[in-house]
Amino acid sequence: MKRFRYGAYLLLLVFVLIITGCSNSSDGAGEKTASAKEAKGTTGLSKDEISNEAFKELFPLQYNSYMKNEKMEDTKYGGSVKRSKYDPDKEPLLPVLFNGYGFATEYNEERGHVYALEDIRDVKRITDKSVGSCYTCKSTAVPQMIEEMGDDYWGANFNKDIWPKGEAMGHSPIGCSDCHDPETMDLRVTRPSFYKALEAQGVDTSNPTKNDMRSYVCGQCHVEYYFAADNSEVTFPWSEGFKPEDMYKYYDTIAKENGFEKDWVHNISGTPMLKSQHPEYETHASGTHGKANVSCADCHMPYERVDGKRKITSHYWTSPLKTMDTSCGQCHGDRDLDKLKDRVLEIQEANVSALHEAQDISTTAHYYINKMITSGVSQERIKQAQEFVRKGQWFWDIVAAENSSGFHNPQGSMDSLRESIVQSNNAIRLATEELVKKGVSIEEVNSEIEKAKTAVKAETVNEKKKDHAVNSYFPAQQPVVPAVPAVKK
Repeated sequence: MKRFRYGAYLLLLVFVLIITGCSNSSDGAGEKTASAKEAKGTTGLSKDEISNEAFKELFPLQYNSYMKNEKMEDTKYGGSVKRSKYDPDKEPLLPVLFNGYGFATEYNEERGHVYALEDIRDVKRITDKSVGSCYTCKSTAVPQMIEEMGDDYWGANFNKDIWPKGEAMGHSPIGCSDCHDPETMDLRVTRPSFYKALEAQGVDTSNPTKNDMRSYVCGQCHVEYYFAADNSEVTFPWSEGFKPEDMYKYYDTIAKENGFEKDWVHNISGTPMLKSQHPEYETHASGTHGKANVSCADCHMPYERVDGKRKITSHYWTSPLKTMDTSCGQCHGDRDLDKLKDRVLEIQEANVSALHEAQDISTTAHYYINKMITSGVSQERIKQAQEFVRKGQWFWDIVAAENSSGFHNPQGSMDSLRESIVQSNNAIRLATEELVKKGVSIEEVNSEIEKAKTAVKAETVNEKKKDHAVNSYFPAQQPVVPAVPAVKK
């Protein structure tokens, strides 16, 4: 009997050792990682480590995977090549739609996370008025900086205070410590705005599951946000919900009550406008995959085999269309992946087509309101038309600024673009009624609008495109009070 127990004990010990061995080999950390954990129970890194390079020797496989983001290639509707979003095949009318705001000067395609610091430093939207909040999702130094500076971080001057401090701290672009505790490598949220927003929805953030965290670490930055009126703090408009109409309601009520009315005043229509950011988290959460509890990492960070045997989580953040076997095939193994890819592209093509239609109608609406202003239409009617165009552009931009070209929530995105078209057409109809009363030729207005659009598209220097959006027929409508905040990133 004793011999049996002894044999069972040895068998159990062997089993434990096998499991431990598999765990150590599959995480890609190597022998040094295992010994470091044995000696200290941690990686051996400081809890304040913010250099991506510091993780290279401990986690070489993951680090090499992360560095693939330097050479990302385009898919049909996305990618990482540095180029303007004003290209004819993209969204050529953005210098009109964002006229009077920094995005009309420079607005580029999204690039890999490894370029975050380079791109924020070079973009022409950063000025001497830019604040710390613009830096929030670009640098690994941010969590420590917020801890040291408190609420003074948000409104601190980007050029004079924040950037030099980040450089002195040895900051890295978006990387390891943004999502992992350097000591334990546990997933973590490092941007406080994310949990604040979830808690405002009544979500308990005290004990999230690992699956939750596989989306939370992405959602802390891939979201819609604005800068609070009192201190420029990054704030998410989520307390009413994640859908475009929910967030618009938030901006129209809670945000206004707290002093935030607009991102800027439109230079053509004089409308107080909202600029959507990159609401991937909200769009995904409201879509089919999000509702099925599929995490961001399931699709964008699939498991991969390295050296033919080690299994790691990919840190090459790219389109799942490039990794369909491991991204899509894990759940859709019964589907022909080529046909599945064709279906994804069909969805994106339909959304981009609707996006361009909504963009064109929204642009036209701004010009109609400009003509209302110069023709002496009553302020009451102008404000009604401005509300339509503000809402129309919001429902367009929430899709335009989101990086999946509609795929994260195909039906929701199409619904949003449909609403955009409805609201923009409401503005045009109202303006038409008033302009006809004033004896204005609608045919002439439409002709001048097309001339302005053509002039913007024809300009080859991107930062000058915005200058062609206004002219003697459609003069600039300068705001009486400067828009606050001055710059949004």
